[in-house]
Amino acid sequence: MDKLRRIKLKNMIMLTIAGVINAIGITIFLSPVKLYDSGISGTSMLLAQITPDYLTLSMFLLILNIPLFIYGLKKQGALFTFYAIYTVAIYSVCSWLITDILPVDVTFASPLAGTDLLLCALFGGVISGIGSGLAIRFGGAMDGIEVLSVIFAKKIGISVGSFVMIYNILLYITCGFVVNSWILPLYSIVTYFAALKTIDYIVEGIDRAKAAMIVTTMPDEICKALSEEFETGITTFNAKGWYSQNDKTMIYFIVNRFQIGKMKEIIHGIDAKAYISIYEVADVLSGNRE
Repeated sequence: MDKLRRIKLKNMIMLTIAGVINAIGITIFLSPVKLYDSGISGTSMLLAQITPDYLTLSMFLLILNIPLFIYGLKKQGALFTFYAIYTVAIYSVCSWLITDILPVDVTFASPLAGTDLLLCALFGGVISGIGSGLAIRFGGAMDGIEVLSVIFAKKIGISVGSFVMIYNILLYITCGFVVNSWILPLYSIVTYFAALKTIDYIVEGIDRAKAAMIVTTMPDEICKALSEEFETGITTFNAKGWYSQNDKTMIYFIVNRFQIGKMKEIIHGIDAKAYISIYEVADVLSGNRE
């Protein structure tokens, strides 16, 4: 209960938005043309199609997801479980409102993309990916398969990502046999990858920062020049060349993609032999200068 006291209003607002966005992506673009989302959401869509009408998508979302989140309570914690159940509840309620209450016909075609499967797959995947990405970014989850993957992936000796992918492959194969067609499952794979890429962008940022590791024998001059040019923090480490056995300094420096060229010019203008490696970082959580 103490952890539940850490509930933040901002998170609740963003998780509400995430649930609404996900519902729009699924009910406006995917469900009308019988494309499938991934994970438990996709499983719920399939079950809603092959069962009586009174067993709706929103009902299956709750029936399948909530027990999984509760099952993962010990592993994921009370706060995550609360956020996840809340997000799925919003997703479920909004799906019900769109399909059964609002004056929007989503019976046979998408109100925005018609019966164009490629448009529905891409836009449905991107929009639902935005919802899922926001849910993850603000402490919750949109799908119980993520909980299952965390709990069981290590036990069976595979990664979390591989567990989710295997589940989805089996889901789409099942869909192909059930609907006796492979066109919709194949387009659903397009949806899955569109959503997956969108989730990465939402969780890790569209314009990812770049981390530069610079090995040099002239750290003071380089740090001074970089600091004056970019006005950002710099961290240094003592290092030694294995082959030369010479003492060197390693500089850790964060830039954006537009600053890389200028950074290289500054460094090699001071030390032509400096070694520079650059790689992406997902998030920079502190802007303090040291």
